[in-house]
Amino acid sequence: MGENVDAARVRACLAGDSDAFAGLVAEYEKPVYNLALRMLRDTEEARDIAQTVFLKAWQNLSTYDPKYKFYSWIYRIAINESLNVLRARTRGMESVDERLPAEDAGPSDLLDGEQVRGVVLDAIDRLKPEHRAVIVLKYFVERDYEDMAEILGIDAKTVKSRLYTARQLLKDRLATRGVV
Repeated sequence: MGENVDAARVRACLAGDSDAFAGLVAEYEKPVYNLALRMLRDTEEARDIAQTVFLKAWQNLSTYDPKYKFYSWIYRIAINESLNVLRARTRGMESVDERLPAEDAGPSDLLDGEQVRGVVLDAIDRLKPEHRAVIVLKYFVERDYEDMAEILGIDAKTVKSRLYTARQLLKDRLATRGVV
C-alpha cells in the first residue's frame, strides 16, 4: 500500500472509523511481528510485542505526523518495544566473556548451513540492542539508511556508524567461532 493510503487510513481512524485501523493492522501486522521476531528470536514475545505495538499505535495515532512514512512510525514503536524486552532480559544477568570460542563448535563442525545460520543468529543475539536493531533493519527488513534513521530517531551518520560497529563485532564473534 502507498503512503497516501496509510495517511488516509490514519485520518479516517482519527475521524472515528475503526475499520480503517483494521486496514493498517492488516497491512503491518506481519512486518511488525517479523521485526520483533528478528529482534527477540522468541515467537511468543514477538506476538506480545506486535499486540503492544498496535495498541500503542491506536492510543497514540493522533501523534503520527503524515509528512513521515507510516511504516517508519510503526517500526519505531516495534523497535522500541523490542529494545525494552531485550533490556529487561539483560538486567541482572552477569557478564559473559563472548570473546571465547564456543566449546561445542569448531571450523570442521560448521560445514552444515543450518549450523552456520545458528551461529550467525546467536552472534546477532549477543549484540547490544542498538547494534542488533541496525542489523535487523538493514539485513532482515531491508531498509535504507534514511529509513533506518527515521525509524530509530537518529541521524543517518549515526546509523552508518552503528552499522559499521555492529558488522565489526559480528565479524570478530564469527571469527572466534570459525565461521569467517
